[in-house]
Amino acid sequence: MSEAGRIGAYTLAMRASRLLSLLLLLQTRGRMTAQELAGELEVSMRTVYRDVDSLAAAGVPVYADRGPTGGYQLVDGYRTRLTGLTAGEAESLSLAGMPGPAAELGLGSVLAAAQLKLMAALPPELRSRAGRIAECFHLDAPAWFQDADRPEHLAAVADAVWNQRRIRVRYERWRGEVARQLEPLGVVLKGGIWYLVARASEGVGDARTYRVSRILALEVLDERFERPAGFALAEYWQSWLGQFEARVYRLEVDVRMSPRGLSMLPYLIEPFVARAALASAGPADGDGWVRATVRVESVRHGVVQLLQFGAEAEVLGPAELRHEMAEAAAALARRYHEPCASGPEPGTSDAPPDAPDREQRSATAT
Repeated sequence: MSEAGRIGAYTLAMRASRLLSLLLLLQTRGRMTAQELAGELEVSMRTVYRDVDSLAAAGVPVYADRGPTGGYQLVDGYRTRLTGLTAGEAESLSLAGMPGPAAELGLGSVLAAAQLKLMAALPPELRSRAGRIAECFHLDAPAWFQDADRPEHLAAVADAVWNQRRIRVRYERWRGEVARQLEPLGVVLKGGIWYLVARASEGVGDARTYRVSRILALEVLDERFERPAGFALAEYWQSWLGQFEARVYRLEVDVRMSPRGLSMLPYLIEPFVARAALASAGPADGDGWVRATVRVESVRHGVVQLLQFGAEAEVLGPAELRHEMAEAAAALARRYHEPCASGPEPGTSDAPPDAPDREQRSATAT
C-alpha cells in the first residue's frame, strides 16, 4: 500500500473509532451538547456536527433538541451492541482504579475507551451504581511529602515488557553510571515509585530490581526473549522486598522502652520494623518498661531514628550505638543550656496545626 493509502486507511479508522465513541457517549450519558461532545472527543464542534450527520445517515436514531438546555440524544430505548473490547482496552481494565499510573504506562486512552464501552454495556441501574465508584473512592498512590514518580522512559519500558523485547540502558547507580542489556520481566509501582524487574540479556542469573527514574537512556532492541518458566512477578516482588529489608536493616538494637515509647513506634519508624519490634517486646518490668529489638541500617542511622523517642527509650546495646546516643544527648543538653539568641517565643511553634507525620524515606533499588 502506498503512503497516501496508509494515511487514508488510518484516517478512516480514526473516524470510525470517533463515531463509535460519540455513539457510546450518547448512549451512556444521555443528552449532551455539541460543546460537551467536542470536549470529550478532543475535536472541534464542526467535526461533531459532521459526525452526528454521519450517524444519522447510517440509520442511528439521533436527534437534536434546540434551546439553551438542548443537545443531542438518542431515541429512548435505542442501544448499540458495538461494545466489544479491543485487546488493549481489555488489558487496561485491571488498572481501571488507577487512571494516573495507567496514563504513565501509556494506557490512558485505551483505558478511557474501555471504561466508556463497559459503561455503555451496563443496564441503567448498574451504570448508575458504577458511576458512583469514582465519586466515592480515589486512589492517591504517592506517599506524604513525596512527589509522584514520572520516569521519562516508563512507557517504553512497559512496552518492552509486554512485547518481550530486550532493552539496552544506561543506568545511574549510587556508585556511578553503568551500561546494561536487560530482559525486562515486569514493572512494579511501590509507594508512588516505579521499579523495573529484569535479568541479564544472556538469560542467566537471577532477576534484579531497578528504579525506572534512574534509567538515563534506553534503546528497545529488535531481539525478543522468552520469559523464564514459572516466573511470577508478584511472588518475586514479595521475596525481593523481604530480602531488601533484611539486607538494609541489618543492625539489631536492644532497646528499653516506656509504654508511651512503644505506642510511638508505628509513627516514627518503618512499618515492618515497628511490627517486628512490637512482636519482640518482652514482659514489662516494675516501671512498665519493656525490652524490644529494633532493626536499623547502621549506628549513624540508629542515632537519628532512636533520638526521635526522646526519654521514652534507652539503648542498651550495641555498646557503640549506646555511646553515640550518649554523645548526641550530651550535645543536645549543652545546646539547650546556652542562651537562645533568636527564635520563636517559648510555647510557640512554626509547625502548622494537624500536619501529618512525614513518611520515612522510600526504599531504593539496585
